[in-house]
Amino acid sequence: MSVASQAIWQFSLHWVQALVWVLVLAGVFWMGLKMRWSKLTAVLVFLTLDLVMFGSYVRLTDSGLGCPDWPGCYAKFTPLQAHAQIAQAVQEQGGTQGYVSPFKAWVEMIHRYAGSIIGTLIMVLLARAVWARKHGEDIKLGLPIVLFLWVVLQGLFGKWTVTLRLIPLVVTLHLMGGIILLVLLAWFWMRNRADLVSVNAGTLTRVLLWIALIAIGIQIFLGGWTSTNYAALACSGFPTCNGTFTPDANWAQGFTLWRHLGLTGGGQPITEAALVAIQWGHRLFAIVATAAVFAAVAALWRFPALRRLAMWIALAVVLQVIFGVVLVTEGHPLIVAVAHNGGSAVLMLLLATGIYRVSATVREKAPSESLGSAFVRVAPPHPLPKT
Repeated sequence: MSVASQAIWQFSLHWVQALVWVLVLAGVFWMGLKMRWSKLTAVLVFLTLDLVMFGSYVRLTDSGLGCPDWPGCYAKFTPLQAHAQIAQAVQEQGGTQGYVSPFKAWVEMIHRYAGSIIGTLIMVLLARAVWARKHGEDIKLGLPIVLFLWVVLQGLFGKWTVTLRLIPLVVTLHLMGGIILLVLLAWFWMRNRADLVSVNAGTLTRVLLWIALIAIGIQIFLGGWTSTNYAALACSGFPTCNGTFTPDANWAQGFTLWRHLGLTGGGQPITEAALVAIQWGHRLFAIVATAAVFAAVAALWRFPALRRLAMWIALAVVLQVIFGVVLVTEGHPLIVAVAHNGGSAVLMLLLATGIYRVSATVREKAPSESLGSAFVRVAPPHPLPKT
């Protein structure tokens, strides 16, 4: 088997270790079956937001290769079991400043554990939906199926992030996959709430919200591209980049998407001008994204029922700008970088909430807590099924 094939198909756990992991996740699955629907959906949104933020912490602390195999840590279930291998790797790299250390191994594995739990709970959603449909409930399976397939794809990108050795595009797509999963889960959660009042805000408001959502999505990609290429400090100073508004930037090299970390598409060391292009591009598009968001805020403000949401969106984007400036001027402090990443996820959630509220038609009665009933769209006067 070639090196590339080994990286793509690698599975490092011994079957006994894998069985332990499966048994733990089976317990999570059973707990998910016992949860109330409202609690299950809310927990999934909360955990996924936390995981997105923790994923940025993994990346910013260089912990992505803290366990350089997958899904285990040196083929073990926990870093504690791999203590000897980690100690040897630390010795070989000349200290804990490299990719491997006990701390980084735990950070990476906690990220994997959390991702596995979220994936298992999404499997619960799908299983309960299928079960309920087979028992006569009028259930739409589209979104649960999409969520399941997406979390599987997200898991694969998490694996390839490690086994392909932090290829910037793979790591950035893994970040984007987490954001999209978060928005899909939030949409599912909103579909099962009765307290979100629909507002007929017109086509223009919907279009502006979609433009803002897409613009922030692009900005998140550019931010992820900046982080995964270690270009966060390529531009010093604000609002200029290295003292000028026209810095020396190699755009073609910086935005060659498929290449290895620190290298050009041709395999040569990447230039400083390429890193400047990546950082400067993120800053320039921030102007576009911020303008798009404030246009959406202005559209929402026309409707009293949406003004509180508009205020939260405006506050979120202002904080994002502040975080971005602090990162540049203060040398990229870790806590601010994590908050900046989390703030982008929250902003996406707020914009998705706005889109949902101006796009939804007649709100159905709140679903009951019976198995599978959160997926039901029941037309009155037929009562909802009872347990």
